[in-house]
Amino acid sequence: MADNDTKVKTRTNLKTARPPLYKVMLVNDDFTPRDFVVRVLKAEFRMTEDQAARVMITAHTKGSCVVAVFTREIAEEKATRATDMARGEGFPLLFTIEPET
Repeated sequence: MADNDTKVKTRTNLKTARPPLYKVMLVNDDFTPRDFVVRVLKAEFRMTEDQAARVMITAHTKGSCVVAVFTREIAEEKATRATDMARGEGFPLLFTIEPET
C-alpha cells in the first residue's frame, strides 16, 4: 500500500480596508456675505453656482451643512484653506470636519 502525503493549502484573501471618511461642514455665521460664501464654495470645492447657493442657504437655515466628504487629510486641507480664504478677507466664516458615521 502506498502512503500518500496530501497537503492542503489554504488561501487567504486580504482586502484592503477603506480609509475612514470625514465630512467638511460649513458653519453659519451672521457676518459673512452670502456672495462671498458662494465664491469660497465654488473656488475650493469646485461647485457650480447653483450647488454653492443651495449649500449656503442650507447652512444659513439649519446652522451648518455638509459640503463634501473626503479622507481625513484632504478634508482637513480643504477646510483649512476655505477658512483661511475667509480670514484673509476679514470674515469669520468657518469650515470644520467631523467623522462620517
